[in-house]
Amino acid sequence: MSNITIYHNPACGTSRNVLGMIRNSGEEPTVIEYLKTPPDRDTLKRLISAMGVPVRAVLREKGTPYADLGLDDPQWTDEQLIDFMLQHPILINRPIVVTPLATRLCRPSELVLAILPQAQRGAFCKEDGEVVVNAEGQRA
Repeated sequence: MSNITIYHNPACGTSRNVLGMIRNSGEEPTVIEYLKTPPDRDTLKRLISAMGVPVRAVLREKGTPYADLGLDDPQWTDEQLIDFMLQHPILINRPIVVTPLATRLCRPSELVLAILPQAQRGAFCKEDGEVVVNAEGQRA
């Protein structure tokens, strides 16, 4: 069992790149496809707290009902915003990665490198061809 967990959306390029970098460090993470298996309220609150960010920082706008629900309105409390994320998991931005070092929303995907316990084992390129890690395992 891995000590790394990724809240993953396989349809998201950023999420796939982060998963690739985790695997490139020699780890096989626990992969939670959060659209199929959404976190419960306590888990979501714990993740947000561990990231040390406001609840709004975890809301995803693009490709979600964010605008239709009027979530840009400051009237919504953190608890209400969490309610919306639980009702519509697509509103949870991704990927969220939990490692022994930290919990982080990894956008852009390179942010995961700072929280991985093991170094990259070789070169890694994003799906678009951008080199993130060189052949020596160093950040490009």
